[in-house]
Amino acid sequence: MLARLIVSLALVVTVTAVLVSAAGARVFYAREEVQDLAFPGATRMEAMEFFLTADQRAEIERESRATVESDLITAYAGYADDTLLGYAFIDTHQVRTLPETFLVVVDADGKVLNTHVLAFYEPLEYLPADRWLSQYQGARLTNDLRVGSRIAGITGSTLTAEAINGGIRRALAIHSVLIARQPEPAKRVAMGAGDDQ
Repeated sequence: MLARLIVSLALVVTVTAVLVSAAGARVFYAREEVQDLAFPGATRMEAMEFFLTADQRAEIERESRATVESDLITAYAGYADDTLLGYAFIDTHQVRTLPETFLVVVDADGKVLNTHVLAFYEPLEYLPADRWLSQYQGARLTNDLRVGSRIAGITGSTLTAEAINGGIRRALAIHSVLIARQPEPAKRVAMGAGDDQ
């Protein structure tokens, strides 16, 4: 009887912990909202998929100073009719023990246009403010693009700041290695232009 009570209590505690944890999680934007968020006024967004070679992966990690979790990379090109508006990258990574997902939008020259947190599963007190994210507008992949140098930290949320900074550096390095170095006609063929999402 006591054993059954202990098991039941343990189950209640576990379920409560999961519910409390999930209650703090927030999804701020749905997948179908990403195009308007990334490229207001865009007429289309094209998915571009890349399968990294070992050399590409190593170069992206070296330039970004961040780990690349997968050899499959998806970027999105936004267009207003035939005018390229920029590229969007969705990055999901662990902050402390739970993930966050955010959007990085980069212009054709590799400059950050904007960033948005799409989902955040850590306690909301660790969520970065829009004002903090705005530090990245206009940023390029430079040595000083790091927390404590060009980027101010977030008091009490160092891991969040470092995780986002790593993700933005990763997006900029992916743009540099996979997109910026290709001639325009080759980009459209290699990236699956016409595969609207």
